[in-house]
Amino acid sequence: MDLADLYRDLHRNPELGFAETRTAGVAARELRAAGFEVTEGVGGTGVVGVLRNGDGPTALLRADMDALPVEEKTGLPYASGVVVDGTPVAHACGHDVHVTCLVGAARELSADRASWSGTVLAVFQPAEEVGGGAEAMVADGLFERFGTPDVVLGQHVAPIPAGVLGVRPGPAFAAADSVRVTLHGRGGHGSRPEAAVDPVVMAASVVLRLQTIASRETAATDTVVVTVGAIHAGTVANIIPDDAELLLSIRTYDPDVRVRALAAVERIVRAEAAASGAPTPPGVVVETGFPAVVNDPDAVERTRAALASAVPVVVDPGPVTGSEDVGVLATAAGAPLVYWLLGGADPAAFEGATSLDDIRARVAAQPANHSPLFAPVVDPTLDLGVAALTAATRAWLPPRG
Repeated sequence: MDLADLYRDLHRNPELGFAETRTAGVAARELRAAGFEVTEGVGGTGVVGVLRNGDGPTALLRADMDALPVEEKTGLPYASGVVVDGTPVAHACGHDVHVTCLVGAARELSADRASWSGTVLAVFQPAEEVGGGAEAMVADGLFERFGTPDVVLGQHVAPIPAGVLGVRPGPAFAAADSVRVTLHGRGGHGSRPEAAVDPVVMAASVVLRLQTIASRETAATDTVVVTVGAIHAGTVANIIPDDAELLLSIRTYDPDVRVRALAAVERIVRAEAAASGAPTPPGVVVETGFPAVVNDPDAVERTRAALASAVPVVVDPGPVTGSEDVGVLATAAGAPLVYWLLGGADPAAFEGATSLDDIRARVAAQPANHSPLFAPVVDPTLDLGVAALTAATRAWLPPRG
């Protein structure tokens, strides 16, 4: 199947984390057709393809497969109409691009085995969005069963111009922690708040106070982002509910800042509950979390020239506050990581941009990852993504013979 058609098929049929059965089947089919030894069901729905081509190092190429609980509003002819248990599902983060590009790279590396030596490990990972996919594959014996790589390579499509790659040595993507806060009040009639303990007011105080973690507790030279993405409380206007629930997303780069931020969340929540006279202590649970993505500086330097040979422009994008669990694979393997941004925005939107500030302003105007309007351009994004993965892999696999 043509890569563009493959991409549109994946985009039209998104699946949520640990439920990527169709997507995994497509990946497995394509790897087998390219001559890889294929194992399905690794870490749930993960797929691993192995292509051995003589002595030499092993390069792991990783793509995540899962989609998001988002209703797509792009209006594309191949837009998702999938609904699971009443929830719309869409590839609003671009993982369908990642899968397609890894399939393309697998095809190219297999077709040109006469030019390189070593082993290619193609890993299609489930459940990146919920933060458990990489850990699940490692726990299922990824490296014991298929070998330990000498490098981990991957990319993430982003709303920067197609034709541009962004790679940064050191901390590149933020650590991510998802926290569920449950505030316990005492319900009552809306006309008699004095007879109740209002968890909605308590939640409002918590939301505002949490922002001081960044503004008043973290040095300006450090970074922390605290986002309250959801608040659930109550049913009708005239009833004070018993409980309120907050869902938090916390992003950091430095491990010490991460520890302090999580401790501050718990301290603030408990203090606000106590100040409100809550009858029961609140619940504060870190549901998912994974560390910052840290690119190995030497490995980035080794790979950069190969990337520049494949894509017109390679830049340092600065630290990205988005998060990824690909670093879990590299850490578990004890291997260097090189993970870069792949431009997926229409280059026409950047015509005439002459300064970095102008480019940044135009990037900010593009629909971002997780937006219901996020839609990478098919051409040239796919071809450049395949070229980048293939070139980076060749930088780590020596010529045959």
